[in-house]
Amino acid sequence: MTRDPEDESKTIARKAARMQDARKRRKQSAWRGLGMFGLVGWAVAVPIIVGIALGRWIDGRWPSETSWTLALLLAGAVLGALNAWFWVQREGRDD
Repeated sequence: MTRDPEDESKTIARKAARMQDARKRRKQSAWRGLGMFGLVGWAVAVPIIVGIALGRWIDGRWPSETSWTLALLLAGAVLGALNAWFWVQREGRDD
């Protein structure tokens, strides 16, 4: 039995469209959103915690009028915000 080449191309196109729709739905799942939320949270939290730990160590080792804990906390927050922005931009490009 021979098939019409036009019918075969329509079938292939229909299957390809279904696969593409499935990929889009998979990308937009709630789990993916929660994973991204967690990634951004860690991207912000880790530099802040490292800044605080380093600042406490410096303040304990070399006491001065400058609060290195506060300064490095703020530096960690800025670094974390830039890091989060990077990840969000990267995810936006992948869609």
